[in-house]
Amino acid sequence: MRTIRPRPDAPSVVHLTAEYWPFARTGGLAEAVQGLASFQAGCGLPTSVLLPLYRSVRETEPALEAAGEPFAVQVGPRREVARLLRLCSGDPGPRVYFVEHAGYFDRAGIYGEGGSDYQDNARRFALFCRAALQQLPALAQGPVVLHAHDWHTALAPVYLRTALAGAAFYDGVASVLSVHNAGFQGHFPFETLADIGLPDTLYDIERLEWYGRVNVLKGGLVFSDLATTVSPTHAIELRTEAGGFGLHDTFVGLRDRFVGILNGIDTTAWNPETDPEIIANYSVKDPSGKRRCKAGLQRAWKLPVRSRTPVFGMSARLVAQKGLDILLGGETPITADAQFVFLGAGEARYEEALAGLAAAHPDRIGANFAFTDRLEHRLLAGADFLLMPSLYEPCGLTQMRAQRYGAIPVARRVGGLADTIEDEVTGYLFDEYSPAGFDRAVRRALALFADPPARQAYAGEAMTRDFGWETSAARYLAVYKRSLAAR
Repeated sequence: MRTIRPRPDAPSVVHLTAEYWPFARTGGLAEAVQGLASFQAGCGLPTSVLLPLYRSVRETEPALEAAGEPFAVQVGPRREVARLLRLCSGDPGPRVYFVEHAGYFDRAGIYGEGGSDYQDNARRFALFCRAALQQLPALAQGPVVLHAHDWHTALAPVYLRTALAGAAFYDGVASVLSVHNAGFQGHFPFETLADIGLPDTLYDIERLEWYGRVNVLKGGLVFSDLATTVSPTHAIELRTEAGGFGLHDTFVGLRDRFVGILNGIDTTAWNPETDPEIIANYSVKDPSGKRRCKAGLQRAWKLPVRSRTPVFGMSARLVAQKGLDILLGGETPITADAQFVFLGAGEARYEEALAGLAAAHPDRIGANFAFTDRLEHRLLAGADFLLMPSLYEPCGLTQMRAQRYGAIPVARRVGGLADTIEDEVTGYLFDEYSPAGFDRAVRRALALFADPPARQAYAGEAMTRDFGWETSAARYLAVYKRSLAAR
């Protein structure tokens, strides 16, 4: 086992997250937090991660050990008993801990079931935040940065500066809140404040009140020392009425306490030269293996193997955010001389629409709603183009992975897509959120496919782009130092 020496100037970083790959995942949050925490630990920062002990964790990693005795947690009028467990992997990466409470977390879903949220989500994540804060002195020493992610952990900075204010240890803890998806904010009735142990005095327009509701994300932003989001362009978008999800005034009010830092990807795991998941390895210098990967993708999706037919791939949650409405409303999936492969699950209406298209055009359209990591690797390795017509995309990871594999992105110029795709150099960007705008972008890609030397130049340039964590991790360290200075 490799030993990494802690950096002498490094703060202790404790990530609080509702998702963490591979234990609990619904989208990019799990992979983004895992990627950042792993890189930080590899650079010598003492790094810990805490997440709830969901049923999916037990199914993924049954071998956990207790990290202490059960302890009582006061959440509003209730006194609950929780326990801390830890992952024993021997890995030199971050220390991973799980907050156990069977009543709240041993459930079939993470946030809900059957398309509906659990009614007690405010109480569930309040307990998680309070339990994590109670255990913090035992988990981290020296200058400590509490890095919370999205609304599920946004109560931690609120408790830190209210219920725990005045305690020497907690007053010295710096807090950073990262907004991965501002479309989810944690809206609850006024009565929720008492239920999660917060005073009515916090219910005002400057802190937790939002259009007659409690807004947990807003409270976390207000009480954090600094806040971030996952791309520079999205930080600009969130400060606008059109792109701020109703919180634009809060983001504007944070001024220089709010910054955009692009996510990275694991460039070792996503490397076509060494990837064990794909049919054939290849590189910029020798791209011949991509032809075999394309043929394998066509066979796997039960499409005719045609090397001279462009393949457009899409790997995404099938929800409105991902641009399914303009894709399904466009003409190109039906009329273009191309093949389209879709991977991912989501809303029934989108699954049914794609299944219908695949049934009507079995020689050109394929859909697989049983997502696996291996299938995503193989889709990116085999596709000529990647579709990301997103309504909004705070960062996005798939477009970075696709470029590593020479799959040229066709995407809307929003959020992290604008920051990671260079139009007419490594991909195609479009602005208009409409079927016509999407169709025009796909036609540009089709014209490129008809020019093999130009297509190879795009793919080669895309494959050389560096989307690793190094630059982003350095920016997070600067944010941590600023937040500690504020303490």
